[in-house]
Amino acid sequence: MVRIRVLVVDDHRIFAESLAAALAAEPDVDVSAAGSGPAALRCLERAVAEGRRFDVMLVDADLGGNVPGSRPAVSVQEGNEDGLVDGISLVAGVRSGQPGVRTVVLAEKDDPRRAALALQAGASGWVAKDCSLSRLLTVIRGVLRDETHLPPALLTGVLRELTAARKHRTESERLVESLTPREREVLQCMVAGLGRKAVAERLFLSPHTVRTHMQNVLGKLGVHSTLAAVALARRAGVGPVEPVPRQALAGDVVERGGQLA
Repeated sequence: MVRIRVLVVDDHRIFAESLAAALAAEPDVDVSAAGSGPAALRCLERAVAEGRRFDVMLVDADLGGNVPGSRPAVSVQEGNEDGLVDGISLVAGVRSGQPGVRTVVLAEKDDPRRAALALQAGASGWVAKDCSLSRLLTVIRGVLRDETHLPPALLTGVLRELTAARKHRTESERLVESLTPREREVLQCMVAGLGRKAVAERLFLSPHTVRTHMQNVLGKLGVHSTLAAVALARRAGVGPVEPVPRQALAGDVVERGGQLA
């Protein structure tokens, strides 16, 4: 019999342990539970080291009490006790670090926007916490067949959210394409969190020239702050410059009160 390895990730211990026990009663399911994002990351890493990877991860949408989608993805290697990892970020990090693990988000209530964020992060399903065990098992077995599972009542709303997100991304991509190669380099430095002086050192330019480039970037992107430019750049798929010198990150201020430093 082929056994399914499931990891339940929820910071409500009673719920996590109860769900794990219910799933473990199935003859073809092996279950482990983790009470936080960092603990889940350690479980996943340990399973890889021992040659027994997890097949499915069930993760609480409200893990850590943070707003899902409010942070960049956290890679599997970066989990630690000090850093909180919210549910959607955990999905994205696992998708990046262990793409073979299917993830299903467990939610207290249906929310099209958050469900769309979960799918964009790489989740294969969104399931209400009050669904039946048989329904959850159907979803678990379904995502292993590369199926995507959503409650029927969410389909229209999720499609609307995904369409809107694609529209925003297309517009963002068009704006980024209007930048010169040098302005795009400056934007990548901004995405990396570098301040004006650090960008100048990085690109061998004068701080005055960098300030001019930054102002041009804001103008072409139609935004009024560095943070807004970075958000638009990320929607367009623009990543940070690599690698970022650690000394460049210490002490440089990118923005004060919405203004360039």
